[in-house]
Amino acid sequence: MSQFVLEIGFEELPSRFLPGLERELAERFARALDDNGVEHESIRVLTTPRRAAVLIEGINPVQREAEEVVPGPPVRVAFDAEGKPTKAAEGFARTQGVDMADIFTLSTDKGEYIAVRKRTGGAMSADLIAAACPAIVAALPFPKRMRWGSGDFTFGRPLRWLLALFDDAVVPFEVGGVVSGGVTWGHRIHGAGPLVVKSADDYLNVVTEKGGVTPDPAERRAMILAGGNAAAEAAGGRILWKESLLDEVQGLAEHPVPLLGDIDPSFLELPREVLLTSMESHQKSFGVEGPDGALLPHFLTVLNLTPLDGALVKKGWERVLRARLEDGRFFWKTDLAASFDAWLAELDNVIFLGPLGSMGDKTRRLEKLCAWLAASQVKVGGVADEAACARAGRLSKADLVSEMVGEFDTLQGIMGGIYARRMGEPETVAAALAEQYLPAGPDSPVPGTLAGALLSVADKADTMAGCFGLGMIPTGAADPYALRRCALGIARIVLEHGLRIDVRELFRTALALYGERAWKLAPADALVKLEEFFMARLRNHFMAAGHETLLVEAALAADTPEGAGIDVRAAGARLAALSDFSRRDDFGSAVLTFKRASNIIRKQGQEGGTVLDGAYSHALLAEDAEKALAARLEEVAPRFDALWAADDFASLFGLLGELRPAVDAFFDGVMVMCDDATVRANRLNLLKALTLRLGRLADFGALQM
Repeated sequence: MSQFVLEIGFEELPSRFLPGLERELAERFARALDDNGVEHESIRVLTTPRRAAVLIEGINPVQREAEEVVPGPPVRVAFDAEGKPTKAAEGFARTQGVDMADIFTLSTDKGEYIAVRKRTGGAMSADLIAAACPAIVAALPFPKRMRWGSGDFTFGRPLRWLLALFDDAVVPFEVGGVVSGGVTWGHRIHGAGPLVVKSADDYLNVVTEKGGVTPDPAERRAMILAGGNAAAEAAGGRILWKESLLDEVQGLAEHPVPLLGDIDPSFLELPREVLLTSMESHQKSFGVEGPDGALLPHFLTVLNLTPLDGALVKKGWERVLRARLEDGRFFWKTDLAASFDAWLAELDNVIFLGPLGSMGDKTRRLEKLCAWLAASQVKVGGVADEAACARAGRLSKADLVSEMVGEFDTLQGIMGGIYARRMGEPETVAAALAEQYLPAGPDSPVPGTLAGALLSVADKADTMAGCFGLGMIPTGAADPYALRRCALGIARIVLEHGLRIDVRELFRTALALYGERAWKLAPADALVKLEEFFMARLRNHFMAAGHETLLVEAALAADTPEGAGIDVRAAGARLAALSDFSRRDDFGSAVLTFKRASNIIRKQGQEGGTVLDGAYSHALLAEDAEKALAARLEEVAPRFDALWAADDFASLFGLLGELRPAVDAFFDGVMVMCDDATVRANRLNLLKALTLRLGRLADFGALQM
């Protein structure tokens, strides 16, 4: 079996480009080999900032061969009455490159046809790979492409060399003016090259031993972790590894060397968040923590070489970081000399979003909306400090005009919480300010405190209401104001905190707090679209969590009592109970029973024009089965209402098991659509009384069995 290696050399690519490049190369080569019938055992892709290498092992040197039967025209058309080939047969043979002697008769269900057997494959795998490489390299996608020199070819960064070897032979091709060969280049300091690679099997040894390059991202990551942990342990601490930063720094180095540096202990007076942000964001370095959880006066960075004078390099890194920390200390002291009142006044000069006014206006709306949300929780038995929540809403954006957030924008909200504690605000307020932007994504945690949860919900609802009022509704992939993330954030917070919030009323209140404005959409229309948009995101959230689509649709389409609004928490609990109910052995038959009742009511009521309100007369109940169903419904009704009030959906679905025998007996023994219009209407209202309760649990008509 043979081996193939392709190395694409280029100027330094951003580390964020590398994972996608690895994935694309692996997928494209796998597809090309499969399409060409080239058998192989494995494909491995390795990347560094200056190269991407594809290593394919266990290649069959010869393309897989196969026999193919190619049918031609019908026999009656291919031969004349005397059995001689017609022009149709001769043309078919000529097209297939065979003699008439190679043609045979193929019997099919549609009749007899002439045909030939053709063998495909058998080409040299090296030739097929050479033909595939230019197209694969040229078509590689990048977040951004660039053009260099006078050519039209584009790539993530300028191409510098191409190494392509099939065993010990060069695979010849050209891309972007660069011709493939058997030469690579190593680390600029530790083995620049050029370096001759004699065979594909020698590639890794050459670039590693002679080139001073560690081409495997996983190996570079392991080297950084091992070296960093050892250095921190020697200093009496541990590295505060951040996965995203670790991925980035391993993608910035071909020859990673961890280096532990020191900072002046006086900088430890700065908040932990400021120190770590300065290290991580500006210097791509990691903080070091002591056994007590406090930061130590050290940092870990990753070099891309082994220095001749480690002390000198260490001193240089310390000097650069010190300058950044000096800036942070200046901003910290300047902000501590300010006040929330001054910052709130400045917010009136900071635009929130065009026609929606200033950030000062937004905080005044949030103050009222947070108070409304806190009051709504108290009404349903929750515990919320209305005054603290309102205060958090008013102070929520104050840190945007602070010096620190002006320099480190990723600390917005976090610095607000820190300053609130330093300036004597209640802990409830400080915690809410720090958590207001959570969750930052689908995998980000939600706020941990109730006040933080309510502030985050209020902030997102205010933004959504304003944008929808202006007609700024996400379409396709366009969502410049992250409204989908806002909707998902609200849903997750409500579900994970178990909040009793009527989302419909939330959006109505948020929109009303904007006051009279020249909206592009009338408030009533904006609210309808907001509700549709939110429910679509909620539906996607439930399906992403693993719930079956039909169960989600049935649970969300349930008929809630008049004036109940949109209770996300109840919808989640109802869906969970329905999912449990769906795992019962009798689920299918139960659905068919209750679906039959729902379909009759829909057809006769909504579509047939019959007015049904669920009120039936006992005097008109003639059959034993309908009397038994009425009695069962009346017996179950108080328990149903009590369980509904307690949100005990599991027990509510359990009641369906008690009702089902009476419903089945009703359908078996009673003619619902009888000739007597009065009796027929009474029986329909009996079913309506049943579906009024069933429909609050799920839309059984939406389920398919």
